[in-house]
Amino acid sequence: MAEEAIFEFLHSEIVNYTLSKENSKENDLSTLEYIGFTTGFRIIERLTREWPRFKDELDTMKFICTDFWSTIYRKQIDNLRTNHQGVYVLQDNAFRFLTRLSSGSQYLEHAPKFVAFTCGLVRGGLANLGITSTVTAEVQTMPSCKFHIQVNRT
Repeated sequence: MAEEAIFEFLHSEIVNYTLSKENSKENDLSTLEYIGFTTGFRIIERLTREWPRFKDELDTMKFICTDFWSTIYRKQIDNLRTNHQGVYVLQDNAFRFLTRLSSGSQYLEHAPKFVAFTCGLVRGGLANLGITSTVTAEVQTMPSCKFHIQVNRT
């Protein structure tokens, strides 16, 4: 319980620090996303050390939704959807960093700064597993969040 609170406080301070820099723009979330990217890249390195290679892209996404998400957020993703053409939607109905915010619609404008780090985490984890992707987040109602993953195929 204490380590969960520490993680939430650390995330809040990272958000405050990156958005309060003098040369930072109000809506420039690239620094938060990059911090998440490097963190996710490193976490996957440790998590998959003893794992065999994944069979395909879908197995990799299932790993992200179960083991990776459980390691970080102490729960699995609530829903994984795909169109089998490189687009995946991961839904978390009680996203940890949004549960502490009020659920009023006036707070929806603040949601992107609390999900940018996680977008980077997922993108970094997938990059380490050999999947180049673009990850975006969508928050329509608090504290639910959908992460859209578009696999970049070359």
